[in-house]
Amino acid sequence: MRSKEKPSFALVTGGSSGIGLEFARQLAGRGYDLALVSNRGEELKDAKKSLEAGYGHNVQILEADLSLPRAAEEVAQWCDACGIVPEVLVNDAGVFFMKYLTPEMLPKVRTMMNLHMDAATELCILLGDRMKERGKGWILNVSSMTARIPAPGIAVYSATKAYLKVFGKSLSYEMRPFGVKVTTLCPAAVDTGLYPLGEKMRKAGRRLGLIWSPEKLVHRALRAMFRGRRTVSPGVVNQILPPLIALLPARLIDRLGMWHIF
Repeated sequence: MRSKEKPSFALVTGGSSGIGLEFARQLAGRGYDLALVSNRGEELKDAKKSLEAGYGHNVQILEADLSLPRAAEEVAQWCDACGIVPEVLVNDAGVFFMKYLTPEMLPKVRTMMNLHMDAATELCILLGDRMKERGKGWILNVSSMTARIPAPGIAVYSATKAYLKVFGKSLSYEMRPFGVKVTTLCPAAVDTGLYPLGEKMRKAGRRLGLIWSPEKLVHRALRAMFRGRRTVSPGVVNQILPPLIALLPARLIDRLGMWHIF
């Protein structure tokens, strides 16, 4: 997979922690040098140290807020300045909140929309064009199972993830003739501390396959990406929950939303 002409870089957004950091680890394990982008400067520095010590690869870091206008262009310019031509792009950066929408939440809403949709789209276009020139590359966009279901309490989150799913699949058809594969990952629950569950509940969820570990999810995602799959929706919850919710009456979904089950 590694290019003979230049060092093969994988660029991961949100690569300072959580699933993004796990993507960085496993890509380093596959032999890639790394370019990590995040708005968490101290975590980025810690990630750089641990990854370089653990894998011996070149790790470049950029502290940037991808929710700001033109942030994707700044990332592309940084890559050019550092001589980084990503062979792999993982769009993992994201934010999450669970609350019914009010006018006071508009700043958070704008941040989420800019980050999940604008930044990911622009990075796909800018860095994807460099991949097309080389005739080789892989792009993975992290969507969500919620892209497939009505989700009161996370309406903007699920809508932006639905955009990523549709965009990614359409883009995959545009890019494949140029040797670039685009994969969209749609995970269900992942054990990253997002859910306020005790350790026993989380372990039980993992044993039952209801909650995935970041390690297992990323392994499955990268395997699917390098095999050229357009979408991957791993886990039993992904197979059962969306069809089940589709059968529920709308009034029940209203009530489930008020109970914050979603």
